[in-house]
Amino acid sequence: MSTLPKPQQTAPVAPKPAPAPAKKPAKTNLPERELFFLFDKENYMWMIGGIALIFIGFLLMSGGKSPNPHEFNYSEIYSFRRITLAPIVILLGFAVEAYAIMKKPKETTGAAQQS
Repeated sequence: MSTLPKPQQTAPVAPKPAPAPAKKPAKTNLPERELFFLFDKENYMWMIGGIALIFIGFLLMSGGKSPNPHEFNYSEIYSFRRITLAPIVILLGFAVEAYAIMKKPKETTGAAQQS
């Protein structure tokens, strides 16, 4: 029977000291940054309207279930409402969304008008 040598124990290593905290920069007389949003309230209202149009279009497209699953009701499934009106309403909703995103918000703050 052979004996394995015992592993050597190493001395514990002391943790390194934490780096000193960075000094804060000196205050200057520069104006502080203003908080501004990318979109205005009016943009969000247009977005809500576009989402509502898209939702209405999908509601117009829904339905068409037949009481008897073995009968095919051609006039109900391929009606003007589902084939023509609903896709037009959905596309109008997407157009309103694009307008809401592209519309430039009004500048209301005095500091933004000066710079």
